[in-house]
Amino acid sequence: MHNWNDPGGKGSACQADKDRKDATRIAGQLNIPIHIRDFSQNYWDDVFRHFLDEYAAGRTPNPDVLCNREIKFKTFLQAAIDLGAGCIATGHYARIRKHQGHYQLLRGCDPDKDQSYFLHTLGQQQLAQACFPIGDLRKPQVRELARQAGFATYDKKDSTGVCFIGERDFRKFLAHYLPAQPGFILDTQGHPLGEHPGALYFTLGQRQGLGLGGVQGAHQAPWYVVGKNVTHNTLTVAQGDAGHWLDALRLLTSQPSWVAEKPPGKSFLCTAKTRYRQPDQSCQVQVLDDHCEVIFEQAQRAPTPGQAVVFYAEELCLGGATIEATDAAFGGLEAST
Repeated sequence: MHNWNDPGGKGSACQADKDRKDATRIAGQLNIPIHIRDFSQNYWDDVFRHFLDEYAAGRTPNPDVLCNREIKFKTFLQAAIDLGAGCIATGHYARIRKHQGHYQLLRGCDPDKDQSYFLHTLGQQQLAQACFPIGDLRKPQVRELARQAGFATYDKKDSTGVCFIGERDFRKFLAHYLPAQPGFILDTQGHPLGEHPGALYFTLGQRQGLGLGGVQGAHQAPWYVVGKNVTHNTLTVAQGDAGHWLDALRLLTSQPSWVAEKPPGKSFLCTAKTRYRQPDQSCQVQVLDDHCEVIFEQAQRAPTPGQAVVFYAEELCLGGATIEATDAAFGGLEAST
């Protein structure tokens, strides 16, 4: 599937061409037909516009989660069914199990590659029409099987980062679509320290690109973004560990989705991740109509509005939700007592 038309003709377009050639070559080796479908308009409408809207609102979205929900397991799935397929097989490191008439989403067996975090919005219908053939394998095993099969891609470099940005500078890419004005960088007392190129280009916990190395009277420890206000176009920063300003015990979330299509209960204990590859964190989830409150046993570093918090019961992915606010110092909720 072709998901992105690169207006600049650089960055991800070159990689997409290579991927298409690789897929065509392997289809030839397997003596199976290849069908190429252009979903770039769907991606623009259903993923990229949301990505821009979230950044414009001062949030930090996760386009991979939305791409799985809206493109791979919706638009692409329907296209495959229209071609006569009974299901789709993807290269995600995750597993599907049918238990007592219901489908469950499980972590991939390779803990370094598990992608269940990005698949937490899938429901029963999508899981019934999907399979993850490499979910029981580790990445070195997958590469070895590809080598034995004679696939030239067996040692292909892993893909990282946001697919439509490629190797480009993220801020320059975002500025092409969301031009911003310079604004003030403030300390935690509200005193100006310098200027930034646009608050929406920064995310919580970020330390690069602030340009505050020579602040008079400050020691040499790094500065971190601990708050941002896109309405007033300001960044708030703290120096040193900054954990006091970034740590949060409580999250308020929206748009909860459940793999079983209902939560385990109105209140339940589980573990959760607020970012990909984070170790599991023990928490309690309170389900409140169309949103959830998540209370962690230990403070979490810089949980960020717009990102996903994903819930687990051991190897089982229960679902997840979008972070709206936290009880961090500038997180929008009153601090925990």
